[in-house]
Amino acid sequence: MQESLKRRWITPSLTYLALAVGLVFAGFPVLWMLSSSLKSNTEIFSVPPQVFPRQLFMGAYQAIVGDSTKVRFFLNSYFVASVVTLLTLFVAILSGYGFSRYTFRMKKALNLFIIGTQTVPPITLMIPYFGLVVAFRMYNTYFALIFTYMVFTLPYAILMMTGYFNTVPRELDEAVMVDGGSSFFALWRVLVPTAVPGVVATGVYTFLLSWNEFLFALTLTKSMEMRTVPVGIQLLMGQHAYEWNEMMAMSMLGSLPILILYLVAQKYFLAGMTAGSVKG
Repeated sequence: MQESLKRRWITPSLTYLALAVGLVFAGFPVLWMLSSSLKSNTEIFSVPPQVFPRQLFMGAYQAIVGDSTKVRFFLNSYFVASVVTLLTLFVAILSGYGFSRYTFRMKKALNLFIIGTQTVPPITLMIPYFGLVVAFRMYNTYFALIFTYMVFTLPYAILMMTGYFNTVPRELDEAVMVDGGSSFFALWRVLVPTAVPGVVATGVYTFLLSWNEFLFALTLTKSMEMRTVPVGIQLLMGQHAYEWNEMMAMSMLGSLPILILYLVAQKYFLAGMTAGSVKG
């Protein structure tokens, strides 16, 4: 009787309590950010603090949407993140297929090298990358950001796609070979459609990493026309005053693409993350 009571009431109650506590810790900062973006700077610092604005103030959003420089921050982030995602997926699919389906010399060494790159803190590479970008005359260009971001997105993407292709039966591409198809045809017409969850999961992760990157975007660009959203938020911190409501408004607008992308691809994202980790 006690075991049945525990299974029916106590365990679910504790589970929901833990989820509620986690929701508060995860959701309250977002609620506060949204609330602050709808307040004036004066109301943000009111005592006692108010969670909800007394009066909706849309001036922060109007200041962002009405400023062509700040709109350019979003366009830059969209462009860089989209290009990085597409190029990373293309290279990762080809590499993942090669690692999954072929045996070649130095295969294990290459795998270890790819894994090893994930252990290097990005900040330690700042000076070498800055020197290379300047030497190749790519400073303050899209190429500098795209190529640099791909260095950090490709290792994970290759490992992810390799793990996912390992879960796809070899009989699928072997059947294409028997029918006279090439390995290239088998990859793009058979394996990639089968691996859509893995591709989507990898793409979402790559876009998220590129969209949120701050350190290299700040270092490898200098003009306002090349800045991205994370750097744009930091630039709202003035020498003597912070535009807190504009910072919160830009943060909310910057969070929307990731939120929408995740909601649209949620089913594929979760399936791809779990399936890609089944076999190494």
